[in-house]
Order: sequence, then structure tokens, then C-alpha cells
Amino acid sequence: MKSVQAKNQLIWFDEELIDSSEVEHAFDLNYWQKNNRIVGSAQGRGTTWFLQLNSLQAAWRHYRRGGLFGKLIADSYWFQGWQKTRCFQEWQLLALMREQGIQVPRPIAARAIKSGMIYRADLLSEKIPNAQDLVSILENQPLDAAMYRKIGDEIRKMHRAQVNHTDLNIHNILIDDREQVWLIDFDKCYQQDGDAWKQENWDRLKRSFEKEQKKRQIHWSAADFELLLDSL
Repeated sequence: MKSVQAKNQLIWFDEELIDSSEVEHAFDLNYWQKNNRIVGSAQGRGTTWFLQLNSLQAAWRHYRRGGLFGKLIADSYWFQGWQKTRCFQEWQLLALMREQGIQVPRPIAARAIKSGMIYRADLLSEKIPNAQDLVSILENQPLDAAMYRKIGDEIRKMHRAQVNHTDLNIHNILIDDREQVWLIDFDKCYQQDGDAWKQENWDRLKRSFEKEQKKRQIHWSAADFELLLDSL
């Protein structure tokens, strides 16, 4: 990781994934539009833009608050130091998990902009090629037992690294065209000692399946969830 600091902002970047000449433009939408390198977008809590870099595609996410508080203060956070910004902490967590063999996106660049005692932040991370989230897949077809066990094994790898995914849901689990499982969206996630909290991750995930079954009639049953708990 390298960094570039100006008066009111700090950008971290991986020079193997983004050219140093593009770092200053990494979070400039006009730059990517002008060079015809926006390859798509997705709506969630704000817009995620998909960009074409030289060697891979990237997802650009601006950090936004959710809930009622987010309607009042959409994207501002209390500044307590550059290394305590949400973008830097998510970068560090992704890097740690990749070192331990967990399938998560590579962080490419992160930016925090300070204004007085608050900051705003962005993260550019790898867009997993040819991947769909579980919601999209299960809307069209069921998964077999082996794939459920594969998903469960990836979650257990994350738990062995003592990473608490505080928003583990089926939108944040991807499967690519090589049937590899990926875990995404680690904003506000962290390493935590002990084991009791791990059951809370599983419970949240189960509620997510149940919610999407009612909302979208996905191809899923409670018996399928038991398969996640079995290892391959």
C-alpha cells in the first residue's frame, strides 16, 4: 500500500492494481466518463460505479449512512485520525483476509476527505468477474448441497480469522462462473475475540434467506440452511 496526501485528503492505493498516474483521478467521475471507462452501476445505499482499469474492473463505493440517521447526515463521519477512517479500516481487513486465503475482493484505492472534524470516504475494490449474488441466483434456480457446503466453508474460514461480518446476508455472498464463493461488503466489520458472536452471523444470514424467500420467492427452504452448517 502506498499513499498520497494533500492538505485535506489522503488516498491509499495498490500500485500493482492502479497506475500511479490515475490515482489522483481515481474518485473523479468526470474522468472515468470522459475516458469511456464506466462499465456499469448498481443501486443500493447510493450508486456503486463499475470502472475499467488496465488489468481489471473495479467497484467504486462511497460510504453512506443508513437508517433514519443517514437521512440527516448522509455521508459524514467523525474524524478520529486517518487510520480510523472507515475506508482505511475496511482496506486493512480485506488485506488481512486475503492473506489468510479468504475469498474477498482486492482493495485498489481508498480516499478520505477531511473537513473540520468530519470526513467523507470512498473505496475502490475489485469487481469479481462473472459473479452474481445469491439473491440473483436463487431467483432463477436452486443450489445443490455441495454449493451450500462450499458457502458454509467460506464463512467458517472468515470466522477462523475472527472476522465478524456484521451485515452477513445473501446480497453479500457471490458465486462466480467457476463456482467460487466470494464474501463482500466489509464496512463496519472487524476482528473480534471469542466465539459467541459467530452464531449471530449465522442467525442474521438465515433471516436474510427467509426475508428474500417472502419478498422474491427464491428457491430456498429451511433444510437448505442446514447444509451450510455441514463442512465439505
